[in-house]
Amino acid sequence: MDGKRAGEIVKSEYKTKPRNRIIEYLKQNADIKFTARDIYNKLEKDGETINRATVYRNLERLYQEGKLIRYKESDSNATCYQYSENHGQCNHHMHAQCTECGKIFHLNKEFVEEFEEKVHLVYGVDVDCSKTVIVGKCNECKK
Repeated sequence: MDGKRAGEIVKSEYKTKPRNRIIEYLKQNADIKFTARDIYNKLEKDGETINRATVYRNLERLYQEGKLIRYKESDSNATCYQYSENHGQCNHHMHAQCTECGKIFHLNKEFVEEFEEKVHLVYGVDVDCSKTVIVGKCNECKK
């Protein structure tokens, strides 16, 4: 095997382990929001050697692949994410987030279409679902 090919394999494996650990974290926390810092802190606590830039790069790739929802928190302006691989194209529908537990709910298509139509008719605004999160308290946290 030539040096170039060996370098490609090593480089590929180097990128795969951090990505796999990040995806593992995402799957374990699929119903809650998280930040890049949350992932970095958890992996560091678990003894993983990973740098912050690797976390950010992988989150960006996963977002581009449609596996993450990404939005800004209105109160802190922090960039938050949620794993969405099992929910199809999350950029094409809206979400609601519990202000207590952080759980994110996928709103159904009919509701979203009606909401988009009313906002457009009443205010002349075209809603960007990829950046829209409705916040409130979920039924579980109201108990």
